[in-house]
Amino acid sequence: MFIGEYTYSIDDKKRLAIPPKFREILGKKAVITKGLDTCLFLYPIKEWEVEAQKLGNLPPTQAAARSYARITLASARDVDFDSLGRIVLPEYLKDWAGFGKRVVVTGVYKKIEIWDEKKWTEYKEKIEPNMDSIAESLKEYGI
Repeated sequence: MFIGEYTYSIDDKKRLAIPPKFREILGKKAVITKGLDTCLFLYPIKEWEVEAQKLGNLPPTQAAARSYARITLASARDVDFDSLGRIVLPEYLKDWAGFGKRVVVTGVYKKIEIWDEKKWTEYKEKIEPNMDSIAESLKEYGI
């Protein structure tokens, strides 16, 4: 399970360190792709296989399903960890997410999200004041 948030810098070679606790779960390889809210999703291989199967089973006759599956799968890339636990961020994903030098790596249970530090701060400032009402709206899910 991935939990917590960690701030890191992207080096000049587009390498990003992944927190050691996260690397223990990920192993030597992972999959990175476009996420929601302009962050990137980083999946363990087994979780990615589950997610990719769900995307592959979406009805191709529905435009929204087709578009979501197409963009998520087409933007996905395998990444390997170097001996220091870093991955190389693909340029197209780094640009799409609008990453500056500093990013926040967050654990979100079965996956990791990678955010531009400024965008993460803005997101939290917008969402945190509404946590009570958000939690209330999730009652049907057992929250």
